[in-house]
Amino acid sequence: MNHLLLKNVRPLEGDTVDVLAVDGTIQKVAAGISSPGPDTAVIEGENRILVPGLVDCHTHIDKTFWGLPWHRHQAGPRLIDRIENERRLRREMNLSPEISSENQVRQAIRMGTTHIRTHVDVDTEIGLRHLEGVQATRERFKNQITIQTVAFPQSGMLIRPGTAQLLEEAVKAGADLIGGIDPSSMDRDPAGHLDTIFDIADRHAVGVDIHVHEHGMLGGFAIELIAERTKALGFQGKVNISHAFCLGMVDEEYLNQLVDLLLENSISIMSHAPGYIAFPPIKRLFQAGVVLCSGSDGIRDSWGPYGNADMLERAMLLGYRSNYRKDEDLEMCLEIATFGGARVMGTKLYGLEVGCRADFVLLSGETRTEAIVSRGPRKLVVKNGLIVARDGDCLI
Repeated sequence: MNHLLLKNVRPLEGDTVDVLAVDGTIQKVAAGISSPGPDTAVIEGENRILVPGLVDCHTHIDKTFWGLPWHRHQAGPRLIDRIENERRLRREMNLSPEISSENQVRQAIRMGTTHIRTHVDVDTEIGLRHLEGVQATRERFKNQITIQTVAFPQSGMLIRPGTAQLLEEAVKAGADLIGGIDPSSMDRDPAGHLDTIFDIADRHAVGVDIHVHEHGMLGGFAIELIAERTKALGFQGKVNISHAFCLGMVDEEYLNQLVDLLLENSISIMSHAPGYIAFPPIKRLFQAGVVLCSGSDGIRDSWGPYGNADMLERAMLLGYRSNYRKDEDLEMCLEIATFGGARVMGTKLYGLEVGCRADFVLLSGETRTEAIVSRGPRKLVVKNGLIVARDGDCLI
């Protein structure tokens, strides 16, 4: 049996207790737990804060430049400019999606992430090569991190004949969800785009996670269409909308209508707090009961130089971009980067209670807010009761 005993930790900055994990499950949380035997790994927590493993619910691990020589970023301002630049660099650099994904996964682990949902490019140029590379990484790190994959038509679907068939092949090959992107502005056929995606999802019993970058009323229209199909197919709780910039752009009356649709159909929202555009009003949605998650999005890839796979930093950015100053608001941002992401990923037995999986991270700081704004090295990262990172170093 595998035993791990954390002494003197503060779950979510509560009272100081000990936590005993046995064979990957939290067995006991109490003060003064004695070591069950000589083979128990005993770690002194020094009164640090214990939080569940961080959840990066939206990233692209197949195409990061992390770990490679610095790339000079010169992509154009439009979405299509960045997509075409990425396709060009992909051909010229001939990067390995397996190596790229491994590099980001190691970085994510050392920063305290225990769960990742990654969008993986599928198109007629690369076929399923990126998915195969990420699947190899997922298998290699299966005991150290949980990875979900979304088959993602980054370059468009209907405008590139054959892509829809490849997306279905990706799902058959093991992709956990089907993705989509900007059904009106990218494919210029919103009904056709969404009908195709939801048909694949329905026939193969997988979830949907769709990028909606579209602004204002156009983005709101996409959300209405997504909600229609979610309701018609009984997909409540199986659909996530990523980015949804439009929710931060529309007037209050229309926002209320869209929020009602999200709640009625149990559709979740992902925001990574972008620096260049309006984004969903986090607190408004959270208080209404919409399930929220966050993610790193692209990390040091052809799209830009930013990102380091640190979901504590992402929680800070959610607060900073929203102009949150109160501790309780930043605590909400951390909840989005933990419990919110776990709900979106359908993670079972997540948390710090007895019976939960022993997936957690030990943070420095007097409070959760201090941990978010200071973001010191993660003292300890545990996945399935195994120590996977310590003092900021990934042990895999």
